[in-house]
Amino acid sequence: MTAPHTNTTPHSPHSGGMLLGFIGVAIFSQTLPFTRMAVAELDATFVALARAVIAAVLALALLGMRGALDAKRRPRGTQWARLAVTALGVVVGFPVFSSLAMREVPSSHGAIVIGLLPLATAVFAAWFGRERPSVAFWLSAIAGSALVLGFAVWQGAGALQHADWYLFGAVVLGALGYAEGGKLSRELGGLETISWALVVSLPVLLPVVGWLGWRDSAALAAASPRAWLGMAYVSVFSMFIGFLFWYAGLAKGGVARVGQIQLLQPFLTLAGGAVLLAEPLDPATIAFAVAVIAVVALGRRAAVQQAAPMTNAGIGPAAKTPPVLTERPH
Repeated sequence: MTAPHTNTTPHSPHSGGMLLGFIGVAIFSQTLPFTRMAVAELDATFVALARAVIAAVLALALLGMRGALDAKRRPRGTQWARLAVTALGVVVGFPVFSSLAMREVPSSHGAIVIGLLPLATAVFAAWFGRERPSVAFWLSAIAGSALVLGFAVWQGAGALQHADWYLFGAVVLGALGYAEGGKLSRELGGLETISWALVVSLPVLLPVVGWLGWRDSAALAAASPRAWLGMAYVSVFSMFIGFLFWYAGLAKGGVARVGQIQLLQPFLTLAGGAVLLAEPLDPATIAFAVAVIAVVALGRRAAVQQAAPMTNAGIGPAAKTPPVLTERPH
């Protein structure tokens, strides 16, 4: 007599990773509208780098409260170089290029960045990581990205503009930072990964931001509360709090799989743009969103071969977890 099949993992760690990733994406989704609010009155490069400096101060304080600045708990060896790569992508690269683009195009056009990020992140994960998405996964990623890009073109993205090259640069560097940071968060923890990436960048960015602030002191003094509200959001939420959830999700559920949630981000961005910037939101947007959600659901069920996590990279302390070599559809 054959014993009935029992699901021994009713609360899959991948499900928890998807939830953490979604919270991070919800926070990130408002980055472009708030960035447009800030760069309307403030220099785009100042906004991009100053937000990293503010977030780095918060990260340094948090690491100190957790005792992570102790020599025994600091990153070691090649982890410092990998943190630098992560910082290059998500602390400097993506913010700078997306801020420059937001000077010239609305956040609805900038959604093209968000549409390409999941596929680009999966490419980096498969290229230099140990995750090996299946053919079905790649088909889901390509289909979802095509839907998002088709939506962007339908909304009027049209031929490539000057700002589009900034957006493509943001995609490449952002995906690099997401993939490397996701791998590293398995070792350091999600909170520690983004915190140390911010701290590593601080000595380089602080003097640059100081000079930019001195150069533009008159413009900074004349900026409205609306511009500073945009600056505050991208500094505290987009640059710090969002990443705590995002990297924890990537480490727990896998870089390629959780990265698919980003396919939803353009539509959350459009909703935020409609509220914050009076950008149009019509029924066609809802139809595209439903289609993308369906593709994300298919992507979740596609097999993804991933490396065993070294730590439980949640917001709490790291703990040993059993190896997960291959995940199959439920």
